[in-house]
Amino acid sequence: MNILVLGSGGREHTFAYKIAQSNRCDQLFVAPGNAGTETIATNVAISVTDFNAIKDFVIEKDIEMVVVGPEDPLVQGIADYFKETPDLENVMLIGPSKRGALLEGSKERAKEFMMQHKIPTAAYASFTAESLEAGKKFLESLSAPYVLKADGLAAGKGVLILEDLNEAKAELENMLTHSKFGAASATVVIEEFLDGIELSVFVLTDGKNYKLLPTAKDYKRIGEGDTGLNTGGMGAISPVPFADSEFMQKIEERIVKPTINGLKQERIDYKGFVFIGLIKVNNEPYVIEYNVRMGDPETEVVLPRLKTDLVDLFEATFEQRLNEVALEIDSRAATTVMLVSGGYPEAYQKGETINGIDEVTDSIVFHAGTASNGETIVTNGGRVMAITSLDDDYKKALKKSYQNIDKLSFNRMYFRTDIGFDLL
Repeated sequence: MNILVLGSGGREHTFAYKIAQSNRCDQLFVAPGNAGTETIATNVAISVTDFNAIKDFVIEKDIEMVVVGPEDPLVQGIADYFKETPDLENVMLIGPSKRGALLEGSKERAKEFMMQHKIPTAAYASFTAESLEAGKKFLESLSAPYVLKADGLAAGKGVLILEDLNEAKAELENMLTHSKFGAASATVVIEEFLDGIELSVFVLTDGKNYKLLPTAKDYKRIGEGDTGLNTGGMGAISPVPFADSEFMQKIEERIVKPTINGLKQERIDYKGFVFIGLIKVNNEPYVIEYNVRMGDPETEVVLPRLKTDLVDLFEATFEQRLNEVALEIDSRAATTVMLVSGGYPEAYQKGETINGIDEVTDSIVFHAGTASNGETIVTNGGRVMAITSLDDDYKKALKKSYQNIDKLSFNRMYFRTDIGFDLL
């Protein structure tokens, strides 16, 4: 079959990498793609939110399956658009409906869903510009640190964790009245701070059945030791060593099953991924957030461990027979380390020549912010590429990733040398 992947990051390169391995795939397209996807698929210059252009392309190329990578098209309702368009209704689109995507599109909606379905999470309250003073009073009722979350999509950067009460009040005002995160912070969710260690659990669901994918842990801060500004992710490890079978059973019973049952009870059309951001507090799991797609860079460690044909999995998801497919997982650990542009997550340069990609051995280079400039591959984003390795344990896998990073270079290249530091 002909397949289209929507997106341009490391997540989408990883999807393309796995789909290209399937004998079910005849022609593979990525819109808009990057310099990495270009080597295994045909890149198409279409925006992920230009639904009309996507429709025309799907019809023209006889696309049978569309895999949606990023959250924007999902929140904007691409699944509903396909379902309601006669020429597209039979195309297998992997991603939830607009209602389902609200679990990521609105932090407030996600918290309401968790409360409704008795899913363990931090205490919270929501505020707008009109209730700013009430928000400041609520902050006074909490102990430091203070957690402020922009309600809408903010590219993974709309969360502030602050130690000082006055700073928290000032930032709340900044978000609500000065649009610090644009329209995303018109509503702000203030949460009780949970102290523990984080992990991510990935679920693929057809709306009735579900499969638990490998766990992962990512590292969001730009600086060593998890310091500095939040980023889209600086590296990841799978599986998570502390997520033993007893802890995973708690997650499945208290969080995964109530989440999938909640979607069913609310009659939400959901055929895609549920990414559950969790925190382990005194050996108990709590949900920090939902995302409605795979994470990045977690995808770069989760999918390489998947032995089951990804196209078969997606087809079963669309046809609501996920229970019929056996999930086979590679027992080895996977790690990925992200190379980023100097200055990221703030101002950075694009167009820097990347050297050494052909010299990488025994690791996979997943492109994120890259572009082809004739024969040369150049930087085209803040997060440039993820170096993924597999081995018997995460320490050996990390060693491989770092050995291969030594072969790569571009002007002002930066990466964290301490991925996995908190697991030792």
